[in-house]
Amino acid sequence: MRFAIMECVVTPGGHEIDFDRILVEELQALGHTVEFYVPEGHEFKWNYGVPVHHIPGTGISYSGAHGLKKIILSARREWHRQKWYKAMYRYACQGAFDAIIFPSATYRYLRALKVSPLKKSAVPVLFLIHGATPAEAGRLSGEAAAFAGHPQVRIGVQTFAKEKLNLSAANVWVYGPPNYIPRDIEERNFQPSLDESLKLGFFGQYRREKNLESFLQVFLTGKYNRPVKMVVQGATQTEEDAADFRRIIAKYENQASIEFINRPLIGIDWQKGIDSVDALVLPYGNERYLYHTSALISNALGYRKPYVAASNVNPEVLAEYDVGVSFKSGDMEGLRKALEDFVNHYDDRKDMYKKELERAYQDFSPRRLAENIVSMAECHK
Repeated sequence: MRFAIMECVVTPGGHEIDFDRILVEELQALGHTVEFYVPEGHEFKWNYGVPVHHIPGTGISYSGAHGLKKIILSARREWHRQKWYKAMYRYACQGAFDAIIFPSATYRYLRALKVSPLKKSAVPVLFLIHGATPAEAGRLSGEAAAFAGHPQVRIGVQTFAKEKLNLSAANVWVYGPPNYIPRDIEERNFQPSLDESLKLGFFGQYRREKNLESFLQVFLTGKYNRPVKMVVQGATQTEEDAADFRRIIAKYENQASIEFINRPLIGIDWQKGIDSVDALVLPYGNERYLYHTSALISNALGYRKPYVAASNVNPEVLAEYDVGVSFKSGDMEGLRKALEDFVNHYDDRKDMYKKELERAYQDFSPRRLAENIVSMAECHK
């Protein structure tokens, strides 16, 4: 099949880049062709090695906008979305491709589709949604019902929490999220022995409200039976956050068991960073991640790294696969005990972790996502 990916995220981060790479490379591996369609003026941060077509209507971001300005920008974005839909409908009518993929859709995409001729497309139009809470699932089901008479409109929802969501409409597919894998480096596949330092990694965006110092104190006061090191990577978006992260680095830089990385990691740098540690730590939970996928969990599975995580971060994974240790979200004493449990029993469990991580890797492989998308396009449910 000839797939057209309509990518309209204005400022894609590492997650969006990785997801688009999965679509391109895994669909191609299955024998399909892929091309991008993007808003006029759109520039990718990554060369996907496939044709890119620009269509009318610039991308609109209202990041940082408030009040009336945000309302105006939001209205402009919806107007431009209609332009994109109209252009994709025209290309579909001309036989330019066999299916359209919107890779990072929300219910707003479906709401806008109601007044667009694209809902009458002669080729499948696939809206891929990255998780949903129960409330969002209810809203999504309502939007999906509006297209019961338009069989080419198909909605895919990726989540670990399928059993918690009421998503049974005929035009909705529910499947597991894909792993993010090291595509540009050679994996270490290294498991430290008991006398070697076990490197734990804490990666992501730094914000002051995360209370990083409490986490570092918990780590430093833990009692471990082996050498252990914590790698702390932070990417900041505001000067206030950047200044606070620098303050923390200065305060703890003399701690031999802590290493800081004070910069964003994208592409190969991100892959090298995740691959450089032996396990990941996700000390902060959020109720949203009971339903939406944590990108770090998908990285942990894709890089075959065991992990320590808060109890409200994709709990279905640890319930099914013995790939790490959980603690009650917000319980710092529970976090200390979880870190001690993980570190002090790592050598006993590393073979089990290796076996279980391989099982999870296969169950949520990028190839499986591509197969699910092809099945949607061919309408096999």
